[in-house]
Amino acid sequence: MSKPDFVYVTFIRTTPERLWSALTTPEFIRQYWFGMHCESDWKPGSPWKLVFADGRLADAGEIVEADPPQRLVIKWRNEWNAEMRAEGYSLCTFQIESVPDASPQAVKLSITHAIERPESKFIEAVSGGWPRIISNLKSLLETGSVVLPPKAA
Repeated sequence: MSKPDFVYVTFIRTTPERLWSALTTPEFIRQYWFGMHCESDWKPGSPWKLVFADGRLADAGEIVEADPPQRLVIKWRNEWNAEMRAEGYSLCTFQIESVPDASPQAVKLSITHAIERPESKFIEAVSGGWPRIISNLKSLLETGSVVLPPKAA
C-alpha cells in the first residue's frame, strides 16, 4: 500500500510574495486559521509550531526547506491528540507558482500533506481542515475577509 497523502490545489489572485507572507506571518495567519498562528523563523532546520488561540500547542515540527516565495516544506506532528501524535511526523509541502496568463496576477498554491502510515487519522483530519483553512486564506487575500469565521467559544 502506498503512503496516504492529501493534496489540495487552488488558484489565488495575489502575488507569490504576498502569499508567502500570508503563510509565514503570525498576525496574518490568525485571521484565516481560526485564531491559531505559527511560530518559526522559517529557515531550514528551525523549529516550527502551530499554537491555538489560547496558547496551547497544536502541532510542532521543523522547517525542512524554505525557498521564498516558491516552496516551503515542514516536518509536522500533531501534539494535542495522543492517537495522532503517536503516528509520528508527516511532511507538508507548499508549492507556490505564478500563473503567467492570469489577469489580474494569480498564483497556483499546491499543498501536499503526506505521512508514512496507512490509514492515518492525521491525514484524515487534515483532509477536512486544509480546505477550510485555505478557503479562508484565499478569500482573505482576494476580498479582505474570511468565509468561515472562528466559532464562538
